[in-house]
Parts: sequence; C-alpha cells; structure tokens
Amino acid sequence: MIVYLATNNPHKVEELAPLLPGVELRLPRDAGVAFDPAEDGEDFLANSLIKARALHALVRAPVLADDSGLCVDALSGEPGIRSARYGQVDGGPKLEASDRNRLLLEVMRGERDRSCRFVCCLTLVLSGNRHFSAQETCEGVLLEAPRGSGGFGYDPVVFLPELGRSVAELTMEEKSRVSHRGRAARRMAALLADLVAEP
Repeated sequence: MIVYLATNNPHKVEELAPLLPGVELRLPRDAGVAFDPAEDGEDFLANSLIKARALHALVRAPVLADDSGLCVDALSGEPGIRSARYGQVDGGPKLEASDRNRLLLEVMRGERDRSCRFVCCLTLVLSGNRHFSAQETCEGVLLEAPRGSGGFGYDPVVFLPELGRSVAELTMEEKSRVSHRGRAARRMAALLADLVAEP
C-alpha cells in the first residue's frame, strides 16, 4: 500500500517506515508537488487533519499526516503545536533545532517543575469524507542541558525517568517502542492492516 506522508521532513519517514509494515511511505516531492500548508489549527488533531487533507487534495491517494510537538507544563503547554516554529520571528526563518532547544532551556532556567510530554497525532485520510486519527504521548522531564546525539528536534532535552536516558540517547528500536510517534504508529499500523484486509 502506497501512502504519502504529509511532511517534508525525511526524519519522520525514517521513524515511521519500520512501524508500518506493508506500507510504502512517500514524501510530497516524490509526487512532484510543493507542500507547505498553513498549520493554523488549535491543537495537534486539527493541524494533523489540515495537513492530511491538503496533501490528499494534491496527490489523490492515501495520506498520513503527523502533527507533533513538546508540551511543557510550566509553560502552559508551550511550545506545543508551535514546536517547530518556537522562537521564530514573524516572517523570518525557522530556528535550527539546537537553537530552539537553547531558547527553551533558557526560558526554563531556574524552573523547578520540568514535567513535559511529547504529543503525536497521526491522521490517515483515504478520501474527502473518510479519515482516522490516533494520538499518543511520551511523558518526560525537561533537562537543564542537552544530552545525546541521536534523534532530532527536542530529543536531546527530554529525559525519560523510566529509562534513565534522554530521548536522544536511545537506540532507534528503543525510541520506537516508547515514543509518542511509535505508540501512535502502532495504533495506525493495526488500522492499516484492517483496511488492507477489507474486501
């Protein structure tokens, strides 16, 4: 089954592909389309659906969209749905991940409540009126300095107490097992298996 992933981020393909057996994930560029929808929803579900519907209108094939981010309790859930744009000046370029991490840690300097969670909402759009969503979390604690060189985004600044390591210190297999994206992808894999088996 060919499914287009509503992102221009190849890292998300690397994480999702092993979790979706029997599915060939393709990026918008593989269909020769430019993809940059306005992510102006009020939550992860809304943005996931916006992206999935936008790409489906272009490729007219099954589309899977991922909207995810880091929610910090002491910041009332920020950066949240603006995680990829955190610290961005209006009209300016997005910050590099290391710069976003540095900014977040500076904002949180001296804060005792460092509880946070990654959130991932996956939405599969099969047609204009048929879609499915799964949303999962990965609970953690915000570090005071980055640790590890794996993963991407905020992975180096989120510590998982049950594993005693940052997300960036996990192997790909470990991350797939415990991450927000891994958990949501397993829900979606079960759904896709059912859809493939439909007469």
